[in-house]
Amino acid sequence: MPAPRRRRGVLRRLGGLRHTAPGRLQLLLGALLTLGVLTGLVAGLTGNAAASGTSDLGNRAQPLLAEAETIYSALADADTTAAQAFLAGGLEPAGLTQRYNDDLERATTAITSAARRTPEGGAAAAAVSTLSSGVARYAALVATARADNRQGLPIGASYLSAASQLNRDTLLPQAQNLFRIAQREVDDGYSSASSIGWVLLLVVLLLALLAVLVLTQRYLSRATHRTFNVPLVAASVLTVVLALGVQIVLAGQHSHLGRADDDGSTPVAKLAEARILALRERGDEALTLAARGSGSSYTDDFAQSTDQLNSLLGNENFSTYLRDQHQAYLDAHRKVRSLDDNGDYDRAVKLAIGPETTQSFESFTAGLNTVIKDHKADFTREINAAGRGLGLLTVFGPLLALLICALVFVGIRARLEEYR
Repeated sequence: MPAPRRRRGVLRRLGGLRHTAPGRLQLLLGALLTLGVLTGLVAGLTGNAAASGTSDLGNRAQPLLAEAETIYSALADADTTAAQAFLAGGLEPAGLTQRYNDDLERATTAITSAARRTPEGGAAAAAVSTLSSGVARYAALVATARADNRQGLPIGASYLSAASQLNRDTLLPQAQNLFRIAQREVDDGYSSASSIGWVLLLVVLLLALLAVLVLTQRYLSRATHRTFNVPLVAASVLTVVLALGVQIVLAGQHSHLGRADDDGSTPVAKLAEARILALRERGDEALTLAARGSGSSYTDDFAQSTDQLNSLLGNENFSTYLRDQHQAYLDAHRKVRSLDDNGDYDRAVKLAIGPETTQSFESFTAGLNTVIKDHKADFTREINAAGRGLGLLTVFGPLLALLICALVFVGIRARLEEYR
């Protein structure tokens, strides 16, 4: 028999079931079992999708954002520290040398970690590859500049300028690009973790299953003159329980995701941006002095960074203490520029790398670091809380749906047996 004729025959037989009481019960049984199986399947998929998205957000996207900021801040601080050590002349202070080495180690470790979190062939992987090869070239240029500076050779300043140019023109933009990619992935991660499409489909199926259960019991009550069909009543109760469980688990997840965004990733991104801009300021200050009168580009960049940072500091995520500390650093910087502009280069250098300027800057960045750490802890706590219960939904959602199907089968099968 051709397939179209077979299909027409099946449809006629199904249509014929509507005209007999047993046939109608068979149709209701088929509809309820289909809805029950689909509800269980979608409940499991919803829980799995939400758990997977939440896990990816906490274990990959947000850590990648933190690593990108670490790469940027470590490289920016290394550039600043190298310039300050260069300004000291001769044998660099041991503290600055150690800080420079620590910065490069932090950057290298973060690059390696970021490489494990980025898929091959994407923009993030390309940025990581450029950073990985560029850091080695940068370190070599700085080493040459330091060696020449120890010998009093003026060419050391050229190597330092070349290293800084590589850092600012290639490495830092790539780190910032990685940071922006990670920010987008964090935003996408919240959408993925919410699993809106699966949730809506699950809600529709639960409502349809409950509605058909109620209609079936109403039909049986009229047809058999029995008030209740106990298995179907139990199936209805379990459907309500499943619906309430889904609502509680997903509402809790969405609430924690919202707090993870509001109290965690969003302020962390703004604070990290502030730290990046602050490090640019400090680097521009040292490189302006190292350029000895030809550092107008660094002066312009300092002014631009200050404008952006002051605008950012007006955000509610920043305390008055942080604003005051930044202003204290700017006051010290103005004294440095005043001394240098008036020809007192040595005193300008001494002030720039001395305790007054250094302490005001480090008080500001230390304050930023503390707040960033607090918000990272908030994010981790909320993401962990958001993941609770999703595993239960993935496992017990389908199991409850199967139990509902079993009760439906028992309840309607008993009525079908009465027609034999």
